[in-house]
Amino acid sequence: MKMEITQKRENPLLKRTEVYFTINHAGEATPSKGAVVDAIAEQLKAPRDTIVLDSVESVFGNGKSNGYVKVYESKDAALKYESEYLLKRNGISKPEYVPAPKEE
Repeated sequence: MKMEITQKRENPLLKRTEVYFTINHAGEATPSKGAVVDAIAEQLKAPRDTIVLDSVESVFGNGKSNGYVKVYESKDAALKYESEYLLKRNGISKPEYVPAPKEE
């Protein structure tokens, strides 16, 4: 799997960097989402819990895939601005709400 970043755009309003990429995986299966996130984290030197993979689409019969990922400045920024279903899909979870014990 060989990854190339095709476009990188800063979005300071939402505290993130938007990255479009192409993966060349000729002769191999389409890489898993986890493998793609790991490759992005390594290439951009960003913590894994700040990366939200939006989409990866294979190009038919070509051994290539195109994708879009959002890299946030912090996990808190990702939790604040990102959709809940994308956070779940990427394994980034909000802290569980634990009610305070009732006093008697």
